[in-house]
Amino acid sequence: QVTLQESGPGLVKPSQTFSLTCTVSGDSITSDYSYWSWVRQPPGKGLEWVGAITHSGRTYYSRSLESRTAISRNTSKNEFTLQLNSVTPEDTAIYYCARVTSDSDYDFWGQGSQVTVSE
Repeated sequence: QVTLQESGPGLVKPSQTFSLTCTVSGDSITSDYSYWSWVRQPPGKGLEWVGAITHSGRTYYSRSLESRTAISRNTSKNEFTLQLNSVTPEDTAIYYCARVTSDSDYDFWGQGSQVTVSE
């Protein structure tokens, strides 16, 4: 069974940077049949894809967020991290990490981590 667990700051002030880490168990983030993604859901809105990192470490970002986003990984800890810079209240959302198969199936998700941007 694959499990993903997000951990993050909860509350962040505008203009600051936050990081969220997704710790994976039951699979390796270097497995070549899957990649690892971040998705968020602002209050009252649908899911928004943020970005992803492949088994080889290549990254992809949403065009609307790429100037403020970085995804990295720590293979020794089997975890990957989302960093979002210069945040505004519009970045308030539940942030999810997920595993994505080679068929683009989001088959395993974390439980989500609430990030609120507020003074």
